[in-house]
Amino acid sequence: VVRRRRFFFFKQKTAYEILTCDWSSDVCCKKAEIDMGQRAGELTAAQLESLMLIVANPRQFRIPDWFLNRQKDFKDGKYSQLSSNALDTKLRDDLERLKKIRNHRGLRHYWGIRVRGQHTKTTGRRK
Repeated sequence: VVRRRRFFFFKQKTAYEILTCDWSSDVCCKKAEIDMGQRAGELTAAQLESLMLIVANPRQFRIPDWFLNRQKDFKDGKYSQLSSNALDTKLRDDLERLKKIRNHRGLRHYWGIRVRGQHTKTTGRRK
């Protein structure tokens, strides 16, 4: 799992700052009507508020379900967008559930080997 930072440094362009926070920059900037070439430190309070609102409630802004990072939750079957600690917690819970029911994917996670069907005979020998 690639961990990314969850905050802005306000030095780079807005598009790159949003990319580092687990979101696609062009979708957020287009929905908030923000110029992608503008630096993140130059954003007004209203622009920042609109970006935060879009990230918090993406389905209200007609962002498609396939774009969200929590698709078809196991317990309730809903699509949602999680951020920071909630996303890490859900991922950990999912892996623990797979290990508990002794699913093939869960066992491979437990053993620390490739999960998604990659070849393992000659590759991935380093730890």
